[in-house]
Amino acid sequence: MTPRRGEGSHGPTFTERARRQQLIDATIDLISTRGHPATSLAAIAERAGLSKAAVLYHFSSKDALTRAALEQVLTEFGAHVAERLARAAGPRDAIVAYVRAMIGYQRAHRRQVRVITEMLLDDAGGTRLKNPGRHDTHGRLQALGDLLTEGQRAGAFREFHAETVALAIGGAIDGVISHWLVHPDYDLDAATAEVERFTLDAIERRD
Repeated sequence: MTPRRGEGSHGPTFTERARRQQLIDATIDLISTRGHPATSLAAIAERAGLSKAAVLYHFSSKDALTRAALEQVLTEFGAHVAERLARAAGPRDAIVAYVRAMIGYQRAHRRQVRVITEMLLDDAGGTRLKNPGRHDTHGRLQALGDLLTEGQRAGAFREFHAETVALAIGGAIDGVISHWLVHPDYDLDAATAEVERFTLDAIERRD
C-alpha cells in the first residue's frame, strides 16, 4: 500500500495541511448540525468539495477524521482556558477565571460544543457517557483539582476533598451548558454568576 503523504519523514505539505484542516472544519460543521451517526465520509467530502477518495487520502476512516476533529476542539478549548488562568493574580482569581473561561468558550463556540457532546455522549438526550468514569478529557477535572489544591496550600481555601469539589464544580458548569444547548434563550451571564457564587461558597474559608 502506498503511504499517505505526511506519514514519512518529510511531513505533510502546506497544501495537505490546509486540506486536512478543510476536512476537519467540514466535519465539525456536519456533526454540529446532523449529529455524529449521520455524518458520513460521503457527506464530509461533499461539504468540503472533495471526492471520498481525497478524504481517505488524508484520513484512513470516518473514525480517524472525527477523532481528529474532536482532538482539535478539545485542544483549542484547553488553550483558551489556560490562557485565562495564566492571567489570574491568585488562587481565588484563578478559580473564577476557570469558571468564566469554561462557560465563555462554550457560549462562543456552540458548534464545537456540539462536537464534544456528540462524540463523548452516546444517547439521544446527551446525558449518558460512552466511558463512565473516564470522561476527564485532556485532564480538565484534574487541572481544576490542582487549582483547588494549590489554593488550599496557599491558605486561600478551606480544607475539603479537592477531587470531589472539582467534580461538583465541573458538574455545575456542564449542567448549565447542557441546559443552554436545549434552551438557547437561557441567560448564561446570570448562570455564570451563580456558578461563580456556588463555587466560591464551596471553597472559601469561613473563619
